[in-house]
Amino acid sequence: MSKIIIRGGKKLSGEISVCGSKNATLPILAASILIEGKIILENVPQITDVEVMMKILNYLGAEIVRDNKNLIINTKNIYYRDLLLEEVKQLRASILFIGPMLIKFKKIKIFLPGGDIIGARSIDPHLKAFEDLGCRFILNNQIIEGYFEELKSQKIILREISVTASENLIMFSSFSKKPINLRLVAIEPHIQTLCFFLKKAGFEIKGIGSHFLTVNKGEKIKKEIKFKIPPDNIETATFLSLGLSTKSKIKILNNNLNELDSLIIVLKDMGANFEFKGNSIITYPSKLKGTKIQTGLYPKLATDFHPPVGVLATQAEGVTLIHEWLYENRFGYLKELSQMGANIEILDPHRAIVIGPTPLVGKEIKALDIRSGAALIIGASLAEGETIIYDAQIINRGYENIVGRLKSLGLEIKQN
Repeated sequence: MSKIIIRGGKKLSGEISVCGSKNATLPILAASILIEGKIILENVPQITDVEVMMKILNYLGAEIVRDNKNLIINTKNIYYRDLLLEEVKQLRASILFIGPMLIKFKKIKIFLPGGDIIGARSIDPHLKAFEDLGCRFILNNQIIEGYFEELKSQKIILREISVTASENLIMFSSFSKKPINLRLVAIEPHIQTLCFFLKKAGFEIKGIGSHFLTVNKGEKIKKEIKFKIPPDNIETATFLSLGLSTKSKIKILNNNLNELDSLIIVLKDMGANFEFKGNSIITYPSKLKGTKIQTGLYPKLATDFHPPVGVLATQAEGVTLIHEWLYENRFGYLKELSQMGANIEILDPHRAIVIGPTPLVGKEIKALDIRSGAALIIGASLAEGETIIYDAQIINRGYENIVGRLKSLGLEIKQN
């Protein structure tokens, strides 16, 4: 068990660069088994979730070389194997192998995926949509067995707008000789990135950026492709909240500003003081006020944005209402902040109020998932005294070298 120790209460300064998107990288790695050749992925974050996906690909016969921020993947020798690996249990993204393996190998046997414990994220939307396409599944003792023989429908309507179900169906459909019409798919930026990756490889995808896609296998799939992973917008939200919470002037480099509209609106409503210079954002000391933070499907505020912004609310004058529409266990970080002195009332599994501003003091707390862990780092950075965050290895799943990068801003931080 790893722990991060932070001595906070001081202003930070300097520059910090946003790394490649975790949520864009993971589905692209799963989709790589559909391409028989060489794939060069640029700007890949060096995080443990990526390492786990790489191990699964290695197990399936892929040869992978990491060259700093780039991955060179050779998929010529990919072959079928049951995915009954411990790595599969370590992250939810392993479920993304269902789509490409079912369409390529006509079968899959895989453990139920693991990952963050932030709510009951059912895989039913995945399986029912695949069943509509002609697949069949057997669930037995935490193992999913899936089989596909022939396409039964060329039109699928998702029962709910699910991000991972959409990614799975897009990958499955992209290998189909017949066009498949996917309706009510999610449109998050990393889903669009997956579509752009597949399209660059030669697959046919129409309607990118909308809830309605037409997808099928192109006439000629490329044997070599180079693709750059875009910046991680969740890192941007994290560093923005860090700078504003600690009343620091920091410059955040390498942002995709087009993906931040909902976040910018919330921060402006809170009175946050920041400016844009090219694709960089500079934070300044601000007099913050309470507001309403409501998450939703893109382009609304992403659920992963609200933990860092929730910490910011502890430093805002008045009442902030947080409405988390999706995950019933996402407020765990608020309970940890309460131990540090934050004035918080959790109304129900989906609503909480934060009353501020309140000074925070260092305590021994626990990271419950990737985003709550990052939020607690922000809380510890503005708290007086020493904070120890246990289970800090969870944070490394989604943030590259977070300790080293924050240390460069002047934060007194170490990881054991």
